[in-house]
Amino acid sequence: MTQDSGGARRTIRCAIYTRKSSEEGLDQDFNSLDAQYEACTADIASQKAEGWKASPERYDDGGISGGTMERPGVQRLIADIEGGRIDMIVVYKIDRLTRSLSDFAQLVDRLDTANCSFVSVTQAFNTSTSMGRLTLNVLLSFAQFEREVTSERIRDKIAASKKKGMWMGGMVPMGYDVDPDPNRRSLIVNPAEAAHITQIFALYDEHECIAAVAEKAEAAGVRSKCRQFKSMQAYGGKPLSRGQVHFILTNPIYAGRVRHKTQVYEGLHDAIIEPAFWDRMQDKLQAHAARPRIRNSATGILSQPEARSPLAGKLFDETGDRLTPTHSKRSTASGAKRIRYYVSRRLLQGAKDDPSGWRLPALKLDRAVYGAIADHLTEAGHQLLTEPDPIALYAAQDHLRRVHTRLKAHDADLMQALTAKVTVSARRLIIDLDRTGLATQLDIMPGALDADALRIETSFELRRRGVEVKIVTGQFEGAPDHTLINAIAKAHQWLAEARKGVSLAAIGRRYGWTDSPVRQRIRLAFLSPQITTAILEGRQPPELSLQHLLTRPIPLDWDRQAKTLGFAQSDAAN
Repeated sequence: MTQDSGGARRTIRCAIYTRKSSEEGLDQDFNSLDAQYEACTADIASQKAEGWKASPERYDDGGISGGTMERPGVQRLIADIEGGRIDMIVVYKIDRLTRSLSDFAQLVDRLDTANCSFVSVTQAFNTSTSMGRLTLNVLLSFAQFEREVTSERIRDKIAASKKKGMWMGGMVPMGYDVDPDPNRRSLIVNPAEAAHITQIFALYDEHECIAAVAEKAEAAGVRSKCRQFKSMQAYGGKPLSRGQVHFILTNPIYAGRVRHKTQVYEGLHDAIIEPAFWDRMQDKLQAHAARPRIRNSATGILSQPEARSPLAGKLFDETGDRLTPTHSKRSTASGAKRIRYYVSRRLLQGAKDDPSGWRLPALKLDRAVYGAIADHLTEAGHQLLTEPDPIALYAAQDHLRRVHTRLKAHDADLMQALTAKVTVSARRLIIDLDRTGLATQLDIMPGALDADALRIETSFELRRRGVEVKIVTGQFEGAPDHTLINAIAKAHQWLAEARKGVSLAAIGRRYGWTDSPVRQRIRLAFLSPQITTAILEGRQPPELSLQHLLTRPIPLDWDRQAKTLGFAQSDAAN
């Protein structure tokens, strides 16, 4: 019997957590979550003599993968544990809680801090012992292996199915509906929408300009496809943007084809546009671009020279004043050179002495925004989606890779489609992504995008070097770099273990590493207290990232550390 120091039995408050990956069957009166809950309740009741008592609160996650910890039920559970309201987690199987070994390792650390443990109804182990932890690690290793094998199977199935011309899900393109026969896995033509698609291609054949097509299509009453998300919220029915028009014109689905990564296959659905005519439009899109395209030797991507201002109409300062594109010409040995700027509108209207006005080198700012969006989308990954499932996640990642490549090639049309607003101030840059534009590029419903992932905040600084102005962006001032902080915390933990006799090789095996990465990262424990505090508070230099620290020597002398790592004396001392 569990007793406290006074000899009385201590009540162990047990929280039951349940999860099901798919939504299939959840609408039934008694579903999988209920079955898991009943089994856990019975197990808790059998331990009544030990003081176990079930919490009245249910922690359920239905239709959510165990590959992520971004689940409402798990987040509520962790909050209650850290609030001291839970002593024990009870699950039907450990993979209900998490299928990720790395997530489990982090969760165990948080549970240890809160003096909380967990049990599995169907798997006997005790997390308070080293053998129990070993057993749990083995179980989770197999769970993670199973998840990775499942992902590979899904990937191979999608690839094989698309080779056969099947429709494998995603956002149904304008002009089509899903075939009502589930065995066909194909699309059927929507006559009303198909007429609009034909009209868009005809307009481009006539005008050879995407902006003109968007304008003419809006005047003709062409609207985007009306869709309804699972939340019953409706989207669409609005004029087509230039990005949407470009997406339609370049989508091989309208020629009766199916695209998979870089390959295109004949589809099972009927074409709306004759394949020969569609191929001719692709030639026109390239040949009649606003400016000649240049092929990137590294990526093979065709892109336009950076003579446009992709942030035109979307760039503002902290006062709400718009920054307008302008240019000047400078004589060089090779002739006149056109130099672009973004200038505060108030400066163009005569307030030339206003010190708050901006005059920014456009090319450098454009490249900074391209890079910030590309890095953000890469790092966000599955967190972009509110309800990720294996198929949706795989499809989105495939599109993300294509978007990342186009951003690195400085695709101005894509920038226009992705950005809703960019705000610049003395210390920070805020980029608001366009929900519809990003959803179009990822071929998903706009409502599937997490609202928090649509805003990018980064530090912003102008540095002068002679006559040259350099734009430096990085981690948002005052916002700690959690990747860097977690690495420093682990380094201190490993150092404490090493002092107790635990080998670096043993530490590395927990993460599937050799001792080399551990040896490389444990050096972070030797950062000075002042530098560590500055990093915790987000006061580190913009360029100081984890990669920066891991690839450069860290002097043991604290003053030399501050100088080497780019800390001003005041920053390292505060």
